Amino acid sequence: MKTDRSEQLYQEAVSLMPGGVNSPVRAFGSVGMTPLFIKRAAGDRLTDVDGNEWIDYVCSWGPGILGHAYPTVVEKVQKAVLDGLTFGACTEKEVVLAQMIRQNIPSMEKLRLVNSGTEAVMSAVRAARGYTGREKIVKFKGCYHGHSDGLLVKAGSGALTGGVPDSAGIPASYTEHTLVASYNDAESVKKIFEAQGEKIACLLVEPVAANMGVVLPEKGFLEFLREITKKYGTVLIFDEVITGFRLGLGGAQAYYGVTPDMTVLGKIVGGGMPLAVYGGKREIMDWVAPVGKVYQAGTLSGNPIATTAGIATLSVLMEHEEIYREIESKAGMLAEAYRRSGKVWVNQAGSLLSAFFTETPVRDYDSAVTSDGKTFGAYFRHMLAHGIYVAPSQYEAMFVSWAHTDEDIERTVQAIEEFMSLDGEDR
Repeated sequence: MKTDRSEQLYQEAVSLMPGGVNSPVRAFGSVGMTPLFIKRAAGDRLTDVDGNEWIDYVCSWGPGILGHAYPTVVEKVQKAVLDGLTFGACTEKEVVLAQMIRQNIPSMEKLRLVNSGTEAVMSAVRAARGYTGREKIVKFKGCYHGHSDGLLVKAGSGALTGGVPDSAGIPASYTEHTLVASYNDAESVKKIFEAQGEKIACLLVEPVAANMGVVLPEKGFLEFLREITKKYGTVLIFDEVITGFRLGLGGAQAYYGVTPDMTVLGKIVGGGMPLAVYGGKREIMDWVAPVGKVYQAGTLSGNPIATTAGIATLSVLMEHEEIYREIESKAGMLAEAYRRSGKVWVNQAGSLLSAFFTETPVRDYDSAVTSDGKTFGAYFRHMLAHGIYVAPSQYEAMFVSWAHTDEDIERTVQAIEEFMSLDGEDR
């Protein structure tokens, strides 16, 4: 595999950007390689600046459910560009996209378009605080909700401990109202609410935790969260940046049959363009400016290019609901290939999956980090050498798209089985 041009670009990038990248995981630090610089993508294939081609299971970290450069999406975006890139004013497309979202996710009675998942989560939390008049929030260890100061935290010494900043540059005071529970541990949540329930504005959760690898909610866990938040008058927020329109048109809340008070969407809803959404019950969203006292604004929010891509993508998904059955089935084939080895733990929800290099069942952050990072690095390099691109981090999801063919899945299964058959020295 030739990488001369990628290596040259990386050296230039290092002098210009921290670590040579604009998002840390792209640096390939955990797999001991120089990052690849991608030139183009089409269908389920990536091509880098050196001409190497891979079957892609990152799919831009989730948005590419139809595959890259889906023809009708590209065509509509190209046409929209001719009308102007941004207006800083209202457009019909904002209304159309909002209607499509509410049609498929009825719990989002009112919603607001923004530019990123981080922005959407931050705004949803602010709205919940404004609505309840409370300050404290609950999140889960290992769940990622963007890089806003109040949410970039890790657990303290116990479930009742406020969050400790997980990044330099965040004053401890910014996270003192962030309480951290353990995913799939109802007791840890119960203790927090018993101690401070009347002060908790919202509980924020990925219904399928997909930022510590894919970790599934255990039976009854989401239902428990719904019940306890109702009991204490706390706003339940589902972070569906990854699962929204990924597990189905109704997202994880339809997939698992649990309705939150607020929902955050991203990735697929923008069709690959920078767009995210937060919304929920009418009485909560009516606290958002200009009708309410919770301020949030954005120059590029709901811009006509992003909304065009979102409308085009959702239109295809709504017209072809069979997509979800197909990509879940193909993801299942990959999951089974990993399981046959008996050497990994695999979690799958719809077209999302993760293989952890541990024999320990992965149900939360602590069990996720038992995965062998050295073996994962060898696995990543093996797959890359066989023309298959997976996330360069153990703790990211694997995404299957509509563009993945049966032949691509078969080729990927063969590469998985070949790696699993190797002993430690051969890896």
